[in-house]
Amino acid sequence: MSRPLVFATRNRGKLVELRALLPGIEVLAIDEAEARIGRAIPEVIEDADTFHGNAAKKAREVSAATQLPALADDSGLEVDALGGAPGVYSARYAGDGGDAANNAKLLAALTDVPIGRRTARFRSALAVADVAGPLGETLLTSEGSCEGVILETARGDGGFGYDPLFWSPELGQTFAEAGVGAKSGLSHRARAMRALAPRLLAYLAGGGPEPLAGSAPTR
Repeated sequence: MSRPLVFATRNRGKLVELRALLPGIEVLAIDEAEARIGRAIPEVIEDADTFHGNAAKKAREVSAATQLPALADDSGLEVDALGGAPGVYSARYAGDGGDAANNAKLLAALTDVPIGRRTARFRSALAVADVAGPLGETLLTSEGSCEGVILETARGDGGFGYDPLFWSPELGQTFAEAGVGAKSGLSHRARAMRALAPRLLAYLAGGGPEPLAGSAPTR
């Protein structure tokens, strides 16, 4: 039987996506892991300047707090016309105002930018840590991205974050219109997970920490 995996996020939208990408694996949300271990898991301060750095830090700290394998994602939106912003600050682009405020700030920043220059991509970095287990100081890592265009108005009421503004040429609709099902094969997180899944599943099943492509030492 595979070991449970703690997903180091309180974002319910990300949790739904991850569970759909890892069928058959017991994926615990932070609150479920807290109930299992009987104590609170401290919030992780995401102060790295890269998606990989934040994912690695979250995975390591949550694994240490729970003594279980932990998977962390750090992801965000990079808009070419804004020099790659909001980038690692995507979730807090407008402070603590949440998705609506972030989307409003993004649209304001792109005022008068023509549709042909509103190219963007979602990028995701995944990291798995198991500090009390065979992985020790090693991380399993992967990255994924998907290209799109930022629309001038929101479309769709599914998804979360910037999904209503992110139009995918591959889908012919926004991520919010597509929903989790259609989005699950094309999203940045899905692509990162496909790269990671064989190694992660083998590890959780007891495959051990033998050298694996895409693994990295903890920094």
